[in-house]
Amino acid sequence: MEFKINDVNISEKELEATFTYDEIKKDMETEVQKQSKKLQIPGFRKGKVPPALLKKMFGDGIEQEASEKVASKKFWDVAEENHLHPIGKPTITDIKFTPNESLFFKIIYEVLPQLEVKDYKGIDIEVPDLVVKDEDVDHEIKHILKANETFEPLDIVTDNNCILNVDIQRVDKEGNLFEGSKQETLQIDLANERVAKEIIDNSKGKKVGDTFTFTFNDEHTIKTKSGEDEKIIEVIDYKAVIKGIKKSIIPGLDEALIKKVTKDKVSTETELKADIRNDIQRYFDQQMDDILRGKLITEIIKNNEFNPPKSLINNVLEDYVKREEEQYKKQGYKKYDKEEGKKRLAKSAEVEVKWYILKEAIQKQENISLSDEELNELAAKDAEQTGIAIDKLLNYYKSSNYAGKFVENKVFQFLKDNNNIKKVEPDKTHTHNHEEHEHE
Repeated sequence: MEFKINDVNISEKELEATFTYDEIKKDMETEVQKQSKKLQIPGFRKGKVPPALLKKMFGDGIEQEASEKVASKKFWDVAEENHLHPIGKPTITDIKFTPNESLFFKIIYEVLPQLEVKDYKGIDIEVPDLVVKDEDVDHEIKHILKANETFEPLDIVTDNNCILNVDIQRVDKEGNLFEGSKQETLQIDLANERVAKEIIDNSKGKKVGDTFTFTFNDEHTIKTKSGEDEKIIEVIDYKAVIKGIKKSIIPGLDEALIKKVTKDKVSTETELKADIRNDIQRYFDQQMDDILRGKLITEIIKNNEFNPPKSLINNVLEDYVKREEEQYKKQGYKKYDKEEGKKRLAKSAEVEVKWYILKEAIQKQENISLSDEELNELAAKDAEQTGIAIDKLLNYYKSSNYAGKFVENKVFQFLKDNNNIKKVEPDKTHTHNHEEHEHE
């Protein structure tokens, strides 16, 4: 056997190999025998035709067909013996079988590229300086109080603290029912800041059984004759019939309520506000880390462009599409366009593969790992919090990818420590963008 490895690109190699007939004879006979099982020859049971007779009847064609199978097998033999570490499915690009003499073939295969990552330190990165403001805490307090409201029935809409049950139907400009309009039942909380002022104003002073009107601006995109997208706003008129009215009673922030919503963790308003502030700041800190992580990944990839293995990208993309399709089904959508999903998610899949390869290379270059001592410390800390025995946690960490997550966090911390992170005034997209507080 003679072979050599040619570089195609950083993620692809080409194996060029030549085997003598004696080296492949046994494998050829095995493949020919497999093919014979598909043939029905008069006078022989299926699969029992002698190879010599098959060759006589079908000529060298049957061996030519078998040679591709043999080439694939020999490729994997060479790969294992020489630690080539191929990934994905290799592709035969050239093959030449000379009966009783030799088999020559070329196969392109993918590998994880071995990179020397550059310019991953000293990068200037700006992240929003997300700091909890008093209004953020007040917003959460209002949410807590709203979540613990009680109600009393009313006969008339008195103020914004009313909740209406209404039947609505589309009407034309003259107030007549719109053709094809269907009645819908809604609950409208007038205290909700997203409720249009027109609804609040037009419902004031109305009683159960009364009607009021309002408009809705439906903004959507249409295709023009030239194929371009055009945004249009359609003004839709509605008539609402009030079926029920109730008033929201917002409780006071007393000790009993504070103990209830915090499960006796705190009991005073000062303590509750401090607890809320800490929770929001933790969320903001995580947001800043996520933004920083995304910007670091973008910059490091930009500084180290390369062609990642297509098979890995395809695997990640298939996983993305599968998860999104499952999410669509859970949300009640009947149809999911896989091809559209693939086009939309392709770039994200490529970025994930690129970052995985770069991250592994940085980890290797900087000798970042998780020592047994560090793993024991993590297990001891988690055991104290969860009550699970340390040895069980250690076994879990070592048998799962959990330890890999710790190492990934160490890589991220290394990058945070070795790049120029500047906190800047956040824009409006980062204000009031936190999840509701867990207290209800």
